[in-house]
Amino acid sequence: MYTFQYLEGIDYSFRIGVQMEIREISRITGVSTKTIRYYEHIELLPPPVRKQNGYRNYSDTDVQRLKLVVGARHLDIPLAEIKEILDMRDRGQAPCLMLIDLLSSKTSEIETRIQELRLLQGELRQLYDLGLTYPTDDVEGKNCICHLVSEKVTINTA
Repeated sequence: MYTFQYLEGIDYSFRIGVQMEIREISRITGVSTKTIRYYEHIELLPPPVRKQNGYRNYSDTDVQRLKLVVGARHLDIPLAEIKEILDMRDRGQAPCLMLIDLLSSKTSEIETRIQELRLLQGELRQLYDLGLTYPTDDVEGKNCICHLVSEKVTINTA
């Protein structure tokens, strides 16, 4: 038995070579059965082998594949790009360089978003401080913070 700890609270224990039903793969990965079925539908996961009773039967290979999907989603990688990674693997190509490029791109996106959020935070603080100086009983919203917000005024401190 192998145990993996990647995301908090998710038990990645599973038995190599043992077939599992959907509820067990769900427990192992922390992914809901509904999401697992959706991943099958959009072909992130291959159609599972079916038992005689129609139940889905998953292998440790399916668990590994789903773990990659879970890890990539945790890193905010879109499903379409995850599918490209998995398709490369399915064609016998190593997707490592593609994933490295995705991680670099995602890092740049996050850095840009952080800068945008810092600017927004500054604007919110300025509006908050300014709002404290305006009357708070202006029902019509003509001489209060509501007017500034509705006009989307950017406060310049220059």
